Amino acid sequence: MEGTPNPASEWTAMGNEAVATPDPSTFEGRDAVFLQDFTTLCTFGATPGGGVERQAGSPADGEQRAWLTGLLTDQGFTVRFDRIGNQFGLLELVPGAPYVLVGSHLDSQPSAGRYDGAYGVLAAAHAAFALAEEWRAAGDTPRYNLAVVNWFNEEGARFKPSMMGSSVFTGKLPLEDALATEDPSGIAVRDALAATASQGTLDGPEPAYYAEIHIEQGRGMERDGVTIGAVESNWAANKYEFVVHGEQSHTGSTVMADRQDALLGASLLVVAARDVADQFPDGVLHTSVGQLDVYPNSPVVVASRVTLLLDLRSADEELLAAADRALHEQLRVIEDRARVRIEKTGSHCWGVTPYQLEGVELAEKLTANRGLKHARVKTLAGHDSTNMKDIVPTVMLFVPSVDGISHNEHEYTTDADIVDGLHVLTDVVRALCAGELDQPAT
Repeated sequence: MEGTPNPASEWTAMGNEAVATPDPSTFEGRDAVFLQDFTTLCTFGATPGGGVERQAGSPADGEQRAWLTGLLTDQGFTVRFDRIGNQFGLLELVPGAPYVLVGSHLDSQPSAGRYDGAYGVLAAAHAAFALAEEWRAAGDTPRYNLAVVNWFNEEGARFKPSMMGSSVFTGKLPLEDALATEDPSGIAVRDALAATASQGTLDGPEPAYYAEIHIEQGRGMERDGVTIGAVESNWAANKYEFVVHGEQSHTGSTVMADRQDALLGASLLVVAARDVADQFPDGVLHTSVGQLDVYPNSPVVVASRVTLLLDLRSADEELLAAADRALHEQLRVIEDRARVRIEKTGSHCWGVTPYQLEGVELAEKLTANRGLKHARVKTLAGHDSTNMKDIVPTVMLFVPSVDGISHNEHEYTTDADIVDGLHVLTDVVRALCAGELDQPAT
């Protein structure tokens, strides 16, 4: 089918499923080492279906962090953790100078793909290794120091909100609030960090610039034959936590007219979110409910409480606001129909904000220098770069995703594309470390 990787040797059978694996034998030198390291990284939290499960602060997350520490220290980098568990591999060549930060995240969703986040961290490390060797061989000293970063809890699967580590780093989320956050089992972030030896006592390095590379998690680049996407802005998003309150009763003996079914109310809210999306032209608004927690979740009990996480996303803030109003207008209708009460207990919203134009243009120039097709793209998903761009100039790069599959064990990007992305990221970081985007003195 269209988008199937080639050659066929890139595929191995696992049960009845076809799962893509990197093939270092078709590459040479540093590229082959990078692909071999990616293969090793994929073993941490590996799932039978060919994906990974390594939620933030889990044993698998701790194991991969320890492995990354070894990889970085073997190349002469000093590894430090900050107070929220962000992991930094530091190369200080200019004492006292700020750092160019480059990285992404290693934590994953449950039964997730292997590329989301992890590719960006490993590409950052190998870009940094190549530049460190280049500078040593030439006897050069860059203008800025260099740091590889693995952000804590970007996914938000275990601890909410998502992008926690970069939110604390950028001052958007208080450290103590983050450390006190508990997972569904009552384990706090501070305890998970202690269990994985991931909590430091200092702040992270002072940033001058930030760069990140990520898989697109969509079909657009593959469809258009684009190798590198220069991200120019993010979509706006409104994310809510709702609690639907009903009354617990017997599913067999309680007559229908007397029921106050929280699960019915939650189901109507799920449908309402989709109906709102269908009111607008296809593709301009995304809505979803990704998580439902039902209490008491017993086969013979009408649910008394359901917690759900609902989000709306669009590149058009006015359209998003209209959709948001339409959704909220349905809350009273649902309450009356299901005889329940709906409570909004949390929200996490952000608007459309651009990445710095000079960073976008730098990415385009360096990609063109390598003869690769590029295009300006928007990110529909949140990334740590969407936090970082609010405090320092930031360059965000995408590589294609085969069939647009993401947050799924079949997530895949070809070896050729992740290697091309590594090369462009290396060029970007080299330029940032040299101060190519510095404003001239006035």
